[in-house]
Amino acid sequence: MKGTAAELAPRLSTASIRTAWDPYSAFDWPDSLPEDAWYMSPELISLYGTPVYDELNEAQRQRLSFTELCNFFSLVLQGERPLVQGLVHRLYLKQTRKEVTDYLHHFIDEENKHMIMFGMFCNRYLGKVYPEKKIAFERKYAKGEDEVAFFCKVLVVEEIGDYYNQFMMQDDRIHPLARQLNLVHHGDETRHLAFGRRLIGELFEEHSPKWSAETLAGFRGWLVDYLRSSWNDYYNPAMYKDAGLNDGYELRQLAMENCRDLRKAASEKLVGLFVKTGVLEEAPEL
Repeated sequence: MKGTAAELAPRLSTASIRTAWDPYSAFDWPDSLPEDAWYMSPELISLYGTPVYDELNEAQRQRLSFTELCNFFSLVLQGERPLVQGLVHRLYLKQTRKEVTDYLHHFIDEENKHMIMFGMFCNRYLGKVYPEKKIAFERKYAKGEDEVAFFCKVLVVEEIGDYYNQFMMQDDRIHPLARQLNLVHHGDETRHLAFGRRLIGELFEEHSPKWSAETLAGFRGWLVDYLRSSWNDYYNPAMYKDAGLNDGYELRQLAMENCRDLRKAASEKLVGLFVKTGVLEEAPEL
């Protein structure tokens, strides 16, 4: 899609209206899920290919695939909560163009539906949603820095999540409900990502030339830290415990070392965009 974010917005709104769905009726929500099934694609499981994983039997691997999927769904849900709050705050502001506000309503509606469907899955079948681990620290921003930071965070949540979505929605090995949730999420995210990718370049081009060198360096350092922190949440000791595995924090460290290639592949498009737009000077080690 070509054009500015504001020019894209009406087309995205039309697509959202055409593909609207209801999280309560779009899926078959069974009372329970079978234990002898895969829920996350094995290649995405954080311990895949490690000696620990090799020692697990089929049932243990499938249980781990379930808790890893619940952690992934929880991460997306927890990432979309502040996203919705931030989008609502930007509705009907003087600087927000009407066509953008119109699309933000669809954006918010779809993100709310995602939280509903991921929350329903986790609460129904795991009995909980894994809590958010990030701690927000108050800081002062240069003019426009908060706006650029917000939409960078949006892209981090959505780009990484969409890599997992696309992998799993095409995987016939995993349970049909897990596959369908990933497919539906990806369908909405294609529009969100098209909007966000275009907008981040415009915002950075507008605001960053007015920042001091110190502010720009600080912003870039913050973004790299945020990227790494977001990936760290994928290796949740609680999901290993819920899968019946011991030493969750040791497994977390093992997984962080094990998943370097996966992090690089899943972040490639996102980091490439940040470098192309000048938001980052170079690709960081993740």
